Amino acid sequence: MSKTSASCFHTLVPCAGTGSRAGTAQPKQYQDVAGQPMVMHTVQALARVPQLTSGWVILSPVDDFSWPEQAWPSHFRRVPCGGASRAQSVFNGLQAMRQAGVPDSDWVLVHDAARCLITPEAVSQLIEACRDDAVGGLLALPLPDTLKSHALDEQGARVASTVPRADKWLAQTPQMFRLGALHEALASVSASGFEGITDESSAMERLGLSPRLVPGSAQNLKVTYPADFAFAEAVLKGKA
Repeated sequence: MSKTSASCFHTLVPCAGTGSRAGTAQPKQYQDVAGQPMVMHTVQALARVPQLTSGWVILSPVDDFSWPEQAWPSHFRRVPCGGASRAQSVFNGLQAMRQAGVPDSDWVLVHDAARCLITPEAVSQLIEACRDDAVGGLLALPLPDTLKSHALDEQGARVASTVPRADKWLAQTPQMFRLGALHEALASVSASGFEGITDESSAMERLGLSPRLVPGSAQNLKVTYPADFAFAEAVLKGKA
């Protein structure tokens, strides 16, 4: 596969999920945060990354959300080819990119729609750290807290053991890989319904590859639970 310096960078944002854990009446990525849908904060941050040539937001085929066109970046597009799982949506999005003529040698940065506190600087840092890497990499955070495993009894969870944390990282996004390589990695597990694929790195790892870990920020959390929305709102309003 060609790895020339002329390769371009693109972002792919899977946005077809229902966000059931968030406890919201609509998919969580469309929940209002600091004056606009959460996903718009994500898209606008990515749109300010100077290295990115294009953005691909992957929607459910039945998505009926009314997008605010005035704030939509011109080099981003919405593609209604999402699947039943995140991995399926990413795989379908990669296929759409290939069909549109994006070369397999180009880089794709997959980023969660619900990580709305990502900064352009962090994305640029990932790109510069991995642009010459043979595999690619991801933003991640060295585990800061003591890690426990649990056992269940009739009263709930109890500590079973303390797990060494010295080599443990919390995976974040974006996760950056060559389009062709990531498509191949996901294609190899598509027949199983992408069983065991929790992120793009896990798919690459199944091919025996070791993606690079690039230190991220604790602020780059994935908004998942109701309390997360209040935190994201406070941070985004603080930037205004």
